[in-house]
Amino acid sequence: MKFITGVLAAVLLLAGMGASHAVVRIGEDRGGRIGTYVDRYQEVRSSGEMVIIDGLCASACTIVLGAIPRDKICVTSHAALGFHAAWDLDEDGRAITNPEATHMLYSMYPPQVKRWINARGGLTSRMIYLRGKELMSMYHPCFLDARASTQH
Repeated sequence: MKFITGVLAAVLLLAGMGASHAVVRIGEDRGGRIGTYVDRYQEVRSSGEMVIIDGLCASACTIVLGAIPRDKICVTSHAALGFHAAWDLDEDGRAITNPEATHMLYSMYPPQVKRWINARGGLTSRMIYLRGKELMSMYHPCFLDARASTQH
């Protein structure tokens, strides 16, 4: 009888751990193509998963700030967000700023992040980092648990 009660308790516990308890952990993500991140974060938003930023989230990764509701994002003391202008490669393979993509990227950010970016000269080819107390003042802190999965 104890075994059946234990199994029943475990089943009920697992049944209660739906999507609202799932988490996506962003660790060391240096970014990539904007469209890939838009698609990825639309899926995360639809799932209702919590996003834990626990390391570097740079470039296109920062789209998470506009795609996921603020109350579904938390940051650890290791979190750092890296922002820069969007770029493409020219015919010689050199990186050149893409003003349209930069504007699209910037438009996705919440107002407090836009103010922070503007106070540092806007999105340029130079990477700027939001971390520490400034980041913690914009997003609530979180604590890692065993259910976190790394999203690359």
